[in-house]
Amino acid sequence: MIYFDNSATTKPHPEVIESFAKVSANYFANPSSIHPLGGQVEKLLEAARQQAADLIGVLKETLIFTSGGTEGNNTAIKGVALEHQSRGKHIITTQAEHPSIYDTCSSLEKLGFEITYMPVAEDGTVSAADVENSIRKDTILVTMMQVNNEIGSIQPVEEIGNVLKKYPKVLFHVDAVQGLGKVPLNLSDTGIDLCTFSGHKIHGLKGTGLLYVNHTAKLYPLLHGGSQEYGIRSGTENVAGAVSFVKALRLIKEKQNHQKDNMLKTLHDKLMKGLRQLEDIEINSPSDGANHIVHFSVPGMKPEVIIHSLSQKEIYISTKSACSSRSLTESQVLAACGKSKEIASSGLRISFSYENTEEEIDIFMKELKKAIKQFKEALR
Repeated sequence: MIYFDNSATTKPHPEVIESFAKVSANYFANPSSIHPLGGQVEKLLEAARQQAADLIGVLKETLIFTSGGTEGNNTAIKGVALEHQSRGKHIITTQAEHPSIYDTCSSLEKLGFEITYMPVAEDGTVSAADVENSIRKDTILVTMMQVNNEIGSIQPVEEIGNVLKKYPKVLFHVDAVQGLGKVPLNLSDTGIDLCTFSGHKIHGLKGTGLLYVNHTAKLYPLLHGGSQEYGIRSGTENVAGAVSFVKALRLIKEKQNHQKDNMLKTLHDKLMKGLRQLEDIEINSPSDGANHIVHFSVPGMKPEVIIHSLSQKEIYISTKSACSSRSLTESQVLAACGKSKEIASSGLRISFSYENTEEEIDIFMKELKKAIKQFKEALR
């Protein structure tokens, strides 16, 4: 099997599964219980939080365990909107966001908020200057992805964050789900107030994640109850999930530090070189984008035809975001980048992990050529 759909989800690492099973079996008490068993579980949860803080480079008290990227983004965006609506109802985002940002912002329009959807350049990015020019007196939040989940473009979020330091009443939220463990991000003194992470993108388990909330950022909680997670996310904590997430985080950070993107860059460059040699291929990913994502289109071919053909060879790729891939409409991201409808509706995404190999790319390219050839012959 060749698995090139890692931006949709990754295969859980055996050590992650083992840690989840061990904690579930042996640390099953409620961490809010005052008896010794509850105390042991609470200590384990806080130890996991401290380990995550050390790995990311932030204070322990700024980390909230969540169920993943969608919850983290909703908690950050709606939390800021509801908490600070008395001083402004203007939010800035881009036209090329993941649905958990784009649709969340759209939903707030029904509550009277005004959203500026910034146009992006051909490579899917915006500039810090354009963000600053979009700020108004009633702006309360800027929210965007670090790494685009479809085409891999990297937003200059640290540069934008530093610009936003001049506007202390404007909070800055970054969705770092696709970049974690692959594209560096410094949360220390870069003006980023909130940041979302997800476990199943880094060989962790689905239903696990983190939300970084700077001490200066006040959120209206979406869940009320027992005031767990510093009052931001009430509900009995998923301790096994939190511990397994931190295990995955440690393992992916080790990969990132040891390989320093060299393997991913090698795979990226090899695939890009192969695609450029094919006729009728439109490469949508920018050359300076994230090394683990390559997006291209085969105009005139429905992407599901190629996906099904490759699947028969146990090669697995995808189209756009897994959250919207079942929709047969054109990619909103590609449309925002100025691509034609033909290109935007025929996109294919390859996404690597550190486990993929150059040999797999050779096999993929061979089978891709076959699939395209067969399709063209069928049209004759």
